[in-house]
Amino acid sequence: MSTALTTPRTALKSALVALALATTASAQAFFSDDEARKAILDLRQRVEQLRVQVDESRQLIERLNTGDTEAQATQRRNVLELSNQIEQLRAELARLRGQNEQLARDLAEVQRTQKDVQAGVNERLRQFEPIKVEMDGQEFVVQPAEQKDFDAAVDIMRKADFAGAAQAFAGFLRRHTESGYTPMALYWLGNAHYAVRAYKEALDAHTKLVAQFPNHPRKPEAMLAMANSHAELKDNRAARRVLEQLIAAHPQSEAAVAARERLVRLR
Repeated sequence: MSTALTTPRTALKSALVALALATTASAQAFFSDDEARKAILDLRQRVEQLRVQVDESRQLIERLNTGDTEAQATQRRNVLELSNQIEQLRAELARLRGQNEQLARDLAEVQRTQKDVQAGVNERLRQFEPIKVEMDGQEFVVQPAEQKDFDAAVDIMRKADFAGAAQAFAGFLRRHTESGYTPMALYWLGNAHYAVRAYKEALDAHTKLVAQFPNHPRKPEAMLAMANSHAELKDNRAARRVLEQLIAAHPQSEAAVAARERLVRLR
């Protein structure tokens, strides 16, 4: 056999060995994104090498068919064998390309799955992360459970279910003793009690707000509500005292304007 034939046939055998190694590598390429990407690059490089070897083998066949030695039987047999090997190589090349494409699709699917999983994890983490809240010009941080319970109580209040709102705000204060929502919960708790004519309970809630949070923006309104509860309980003296304190402490507030009118009626 001529040296010209031996060299490409050896190259073909090497290519087939490389192809077998490539197939094994592709089967092991699903451990991580980085490994999968590297496997795709390796497969593409080997595909290109195999394509070059196929082209070289085809050119060799063409030279043999047009040369002076084409009449020799041995050379014809070698050419036929080489042609068969090329066809096998083409089939392996097609299969390898298919594996390459499948690997790319699998990698894309893995990446999409990872993004979905990460999004789910982030969403679950957000359910436990503190939340910054701004209310009545004040900022404070609450836990998601606090916000959920407070919003639920406010929603009941908006539906004019005052008895239910009173229970909801009272439950909130028991569960969240150190919440930034506490002054507002006391304010709405007092209003809910007042709406169902539970004047003593209303007075207690508004008194706690005034005593515990003397600088809260709702203090003037709470004091006005305290005076109203005193009046409903037939304690006009206490009502006047609270109204006078309100006017003295917060003379420019809207609650002070209403307090002056109430004082006139209480005399």
